Amino acid sequence: MAITLVNPGGLPEIGVYRQVSIASGSRLVLIAGQVAWDAAGTTIGEGDLAAQVEQCYLNVGTALTEVGGSFDDVARLTFYVVDWTPDKMPSLLEGISRATARLGTASAPPATLIGVAALDVPDHLVEIEATAVLD
Repeated sequence: MAITLVNPGGLPEIGVYRQVSIASGSRLVLIAGQVAWDAAGTTIGEGDLAAQVEQCYLNVGTALTEVGGSFDDVARLTFYVVDWTPDKMPSLLEGISRATARLGTASAPPATLIGVAALDVPDHLVEIEATAVLD
């Protein structure tokens, strides 16, 4: 496996992701921000942050599978959430939980959450981009 996830001593242990990823592979995979579109370009979960997070995460998984990878190869995730406020965290975590259960993924890599004013289309509430390293 090209990615090792760790929580260094001296940093807080965050239950939903690891603080550091160590990449030892040779192929860098950069996945464009994924929004809540299905394969036909239809928005999934209009107005529902959890459903959109789930779809975005699944789309990242589809991209990884296409290049011979999985979430085990992800070194970093970035979440862009429209009009972010802390009270949206339960919905975000619910979407991640549902997606990881469907994908059979255990732990998440380091992640950054950025609040934004808007995304590409008004119906999109979240976008997720990924960086992966494959052997």
